[in-house]
Amino acid sequence: MILGISGWSGSGKTFLIKSLIPILNKNGIKVSTIKHAHAGFNIDHPGKDTYLHRESGANEVLISSEKRFALIHEYSSKEFSLHHLIEKMEPTDLILIEGWKKENIKKIEVYRQSLGKPLLANKDRNVIAIASDVKSIENTDITVLPLNKPEKIAQYILKLL
Repeated sequence: MILGISGWSGSGKTFLIKSLIPILNKNGIKVSTIKHAHAGFNIDHPGKDTYLHRESGANEVLISSEKRFALIHEYSSKEFSLHHLIEKMEPTDLILIEGWKKENIKKIEVYRQSLGKPLLANKDRNVIAIASDVKSIENTDITVLPLNKPEKIAQYILKLL
């Protein structure tokens, strides 16, 4: 299953995801994530071998150890679509997507009224629930989940699987 965790910057998307993963894992759910980043992010560092390979013109650089690997792919044209990136991942029970708030996927919106930003659910029919620090949200019939209780949000997700 693919499920987006969307919301405005500073709403707590990453904190929610990092809280959900261990709870879902304890319930036997294998979770992977995809995080959208700003252009130009870097996971390797100047002077390191992978950086030198990439800066020399390698299209892809894969670094591997006995515990993990990372693949760095340089785009020659446009960014891959979310669905193309998902195809590159191993099969899993659940992929949580952070970012890509305009994608046509089911989403839980992370909403903090204190940010003063509009509710994404008002314009996005893919939002199936709202995780919020307020108990109720006016003018919506979408399920509101307690943002400060990730175990309740995990239970909601488990019902979706």
